[in-house]
Amino acid sequence: MQFSSYDTQGFYDEMFEGSGRPRAHARLLLETVESLSQGQLLRYKHAAERLLLQMGITFNVYGDAAGTERIFPFDLIPRIVPAGEWDRIERGLQQRVRVLNAFIDDIYHDQKILKDGTIPSDVVLSAVSYRKQCQGLNPPRRVWCHITGTDLVRDRDGQYYVLEDNLRVPSGVSYVLENREVLKRIFPAVFEGLSVRPVAEYPSRLLEMLESIAPGGRANPCVVMLTPGIHNSAYFEHSFLAQQMGVRLVEGRDLVANDRGVFMRTTKGPERVDVIYRRIDDDFLDPEAFRPDSLLGVPGLMAAYQAGRVALANAPGNGVADDKVIYAYVPEMIRYYEGDDAILPNVPTYLCWRDSDRSYVLEHLAELVVKSANESGGYGMLVGPHSTRKQQEEFAAKIQANPRNFIAQPTLGLSRVPTIVDENFEGRHVDLRPYILCGKEIYVLPGGLTRVAMTKGSLVVNSSQGGGSKDTWVLERGPAQEQTGGAGGQQQ
Repeated sequence: MQFSSYDTQGFYDEMFEGSGRPRAHARLLLETVESLSQGQLLRYKHAAERLLLQMGITFNVYGDAAGTERIFPFDLIPRIVPAGEWDRIERGLQQRVRVLNAFIDDIYHDQKILKDGTIPSDVVLSAVSYRKQCQGLNPPRRVWCHITGTDLVRDRDGQYYVLEDNLRVPSGVSYVLENREVLKRIFPAVFEGLSVRPVAEYPSRLLEMLESIAPGGRANPCVVMLTPGIHNSAYFEHSFLAQQMGVRLVEGRDLVANDRGVFMRTTKGPERVDVIYRRIDDDFLDPEAFRPDSLLGVPGLMAAYQAGRVALANAPGNGVADDKVIYAYVPEMIRYYEGDDAILPNVPTYLCWRDSDRSYVLEHLAELVVKSANESGGYGMLVGPHSTRKQQEEFAAKIQANPRNFIAQPTLGLSRVPTIVDENFEGRHVDLRPYILCGKEIYVLPGGLTRVAMTKGSLVVNSSQGGGSKDTWVLERGPAQEQTGGAGGQQQ
């Protein structure tokens, strides 16, 4: 398999320049791939798929009639991010997480940003994920977003944009860790020759962050991972991370909350729990505080949390900043709380609750991407250029019925990475989800999950919609990186 016939088709390509020349940081990978014997790369591909299945790296798709677990499709050609390019991404993500924490804390306390008119009050207080129960809540270190997965895209101009923030229960980091293990076995020489930054420390970093928020700074705190159970689509990740951190994986029925704290049922009797990394949405966390019909949560958990007897990550209520309408105001938040411009810009966004924006969106549905404010996984979305007239009419009716619930954005020409399709390389569109941990400090995992739209021409990268993933290689800074700045076409 050779790259000689590979065509960037006018998109920004992470491996090749528009002229067809490989980018400097991709040359070693290209030479290695092209030096393989006939059929060797495909044999590697099949071996990787068998390895992923043996590892149990699967997921469920809600509503799938077959109800079977699937391998998350994985492509062997990695995405490579030069050091200079990553430096800017890292600084931008740290800035964003700082400000989102400041915003959420403000919303649940003095609401200065609303009183000063920077963001309309009704937009924030009408958010589906705004929780009145969290008003006046003081999480440890005033951190609300302990684990964040921020989706980035790169447009034709080479610029990175923030597509959305995932603050509630972001998933996917297990695939980052396992994808790396597979690639290290297949391309060890390239991996070492390019000095790729490691990702294996993420579980220890995660555990360190969780322990840092234990009530009263308790020594050797008990940390548990709270899962909805085996039928959750991300259950593999829950069990994987618990195993990697060396903590107990529990369900709501395993925990008891009372006026002394939260305790885990064990064969030796109740054991105090200090920190809960919860992978359950707010609605189901505590039937006494949120949905009374929830069978997944722990009755009395919120009372124990509010009393400071247990710590939760992520903090309840942080989804108020996860709303796609409120996302549009993050640049204003950054200027309000830090007095600076955003290092990583948002994608230009039309807010359908505004009359002028709504009129424009309704007239240009065939050109725009329309999203519901609180849907995820590629659901509740219209990709205008790939939609039918009937779909556009249906979305127009939805927008007019509930304009607060919709935003629209230009259809971006997402960057592409060569991907193995049958026995050839073809460009497929990608995004990037880095993972950020916030405790005593803000740590950004070097790389993240590169999700790839496996269908030709598709812009939808979500696994539930047939997307796959690639390993993401962030390079250490070396002589070549110092000279080029690692920009790879990035606009500064």
